[in-house]
Amino acid sequence: MPIYHAVGQLPRKRHIVFRRPDGGLYAEELMGHEGFVGTSSLLYHVHPPTTVLRARKVSDVVYEADEDTSLRHRHFLTARANKGGSPTLTRIPLLFNADIAMLYVEPDELDTHFYRNSQADEVVYVAEGEGVLESVFGDLPYKSGDYVVIHRNITHRWRIDLSKGATKLLVMESAGHVRFPSRYMNKVGQLLEGAPYCERDIQRPQYVEPRDEKGEFSIMVKQYNAINELVLDHHPFDVIGWDGYFYPWIFSIHDFEPIVGRIHQPPPVHQTFQGDGFVICSFCPRPYDFDPQAIPAPYNHSNVDSDEVLFYASSEFMSRKGIEYGSITHHPDGLPHGPHPGRTEASIGAKHTNELAVMMDSFRPLKIAKAAQSFEDTRYHQSWVSAQHEQFNPPTS
Repeated sequence: MPIYHAVGQLPRKRHIVFRRPDGGLYAEELMGHEGFVGTSSLLYHVHPPTTVLRARKVSDVVYEADEDTSLRHRHFLTARANKGGSPTLTRIPLLFNADIAMLYVEPDELDTHFYRNSQADEVVYVAEGEGVLESVFGDLPYKSGDYVVIHRNITHRWRIDLSKGATKLLVMESAGHVRFPSRYMNKVGQLLEGAPYCERDIQRPQYVEPRDEKGEFSIMVKQYNAINELVLDHHPFDVIGWDGYFYPWIFSIHDFEPIVGRIHQPPPVHQTFQGDGFVICSFCPRPYDFDPQAIPAPYNHSNVDSDEVLFYASSEFMSRKGIEYGSITHHPDGLPHGPHPGRTEASIGAKHTNELAVMMDSFRPLKIAKAAQSFEDTRYHQSWVSAQHEQFNPPTS
């Protein structure tokens, strides 16, 4: 995240005396990635962040893979997935590999614990809902359409506004550091004029008065494929100030500026984030190609070195039949895919689309999680042949 940000009270220099009103020292904490050479921030706590009263392993986190590995296109309908639970502890795994995992949750509870993912960066797409992401860096109000980027090891809590209706979260866990695509930046990290968004579109944490509270505060930490509970002797949100380049942030899909052309543009023009072994793209409302003979529908293509996953954030998508809002399709490496029958011809002469979708392309094969089988359309791979396969067909077992 190459934007410097400063919040709250800070001393004149790093690593010098900075005292609390009672005469004690504020406790410095450097948080960042890649040791001491990646992006980082320096936080000043009222209490040392190391005062743990108890620690215990709560449970293992194992993403079980579907044993049926036959090569075919897959379709999952999240509207049929189990609902409720915690925004952090009841996420349903959908697809995964060593680089990236995709999960889904429709929480209806407020976490009483704090949460920290210490083994992955998270990009959380808020399909529905609003509230505030609380963290050691301050508050981040979020709403539908926001990508909430939470880098690893950031203690946070989702304060869902339950009065605003359902919350639907698509979670992508990245083993590597999530960042802007390198081609959108100049050599000093500034976003280019031709990028589909700029620094003004990035929402950063707001200052919150530090919580100077003693007691027992539970932090659920995901690390080494397990959930562990650490009980701190003070409220973790006790930061008086911080500065740096490492913090949670938000970018709204509605602020993505689509790149269009005279003829059809390939999916990389929709890229929004870059990770290690994957990319995330945003398909947004936009005018179609403007050449009189242009075919707006995408051409058939074979991703010979990547898997393609699409989350349909609206019920409209130019090239697909039989999908609905909340559908997720998986088109694996090695299989051609493209518009459904009739979609290419129907797109000719169309002027615009209102589609909204999040795409994740991984460069290593993805596994299908067993937990996703209960809401799979098992005939999706036949949907290019006959219209009879356009409806949801759950597993017969």
